[in-house]
Amino acid sequence: MARLQTGSVELEYAVVGDPAAPALVLIRGLGTQMIEWSPRLLDGFCAAGFRVVTFDNRDVGLSGKMTADYTLRDMADDVIGLMDGLAIERAAIFGISLGGMVAQLVAHHHPERVDCLFSVMSSTGDPALPQPAPDVRARLQQTAEDRAASIALAAESRAVFGSPAYPEPEEVRRTAAAAAYDRCHYPQGVARQLRAVIGDGNRADRLRQICVPTLVIHGADDPLIPLAAGEHTAALIPGARLAVIAGMGHNLPDALAPVIVEHVRAFTAEHRGNARG
Repeated sequence: MARLQTGSVELEYAVVGDPAAPALVLIRGLGTQMIEWSPRLLDGFCAAGFRVVTFDNRDVGLSGKMTADYTLRDMADDVIGLMDGLAIERAAIFGISLGGMVAQLVAHHHPERVDCLFSVMSSTGDPALPQPAPDVRARLQQTAEDRAASIALAAESRAVFGSPAYPEPEEVRRTAAAAAYDRCHYPQGVARQLRAVIGDGNRADRLRQICVPTLVIHGADDPLIPLAAGEHTAALIPGARLAVIAGMGHNLPDALAPVIVEHVRAFTAEHRGNARG
């Protein structure tokens, strides 16, 4: 892993795969870190012929911490700044949840830098869309007093939000939760990211203006961002395609990785003529 200054924030990042391969930039969701990507997913993307860029969003992980609120547009500009620093002219942009919202804004504001957009388990921000069940939504607000309780809560939430057809063993969930806590436990950053999502509002008008090849990927069993949000995203972006994955919830566990890799591989191969390096 390495660090790169972009604008007002320093980003922790890593690059794996063939340096000459087309770039694929992965953007994490609310409060999560680059170490939480499935290793099988990263290996699969590399085997599929991508140079894979992962990073910690501002305010989480080992990237710079902020002292004031910011916007999703600021986070999208971070992605472009990272690409600039790595001399990546164009890339496929793959974002999950909050990261999908950021990816949408990258495609909207910087279409000349985007080969393909992958908006995954994300939303348009339309307040009229179905919301998660109250007990699921309440989990986003729950806190714990110490390390042990925080790890237990995170491990349990991974099961609640997870994919019923691709369950993660408890040991895997607890190990991942412990690694994330020990690397960076920073609730203030999560709160600022959440305010950025709320402040961005409804992106419908902006999504209608996106002009890059787009695949929307969503789980049929997502308890946190219901499938209707993915359907709405695909309906708004001109020419977008929707891939609904049965048994997928609001995560990308190792067992689901081959399915995701194949969707990305096939879609980028279909649109490779759009790439300019």
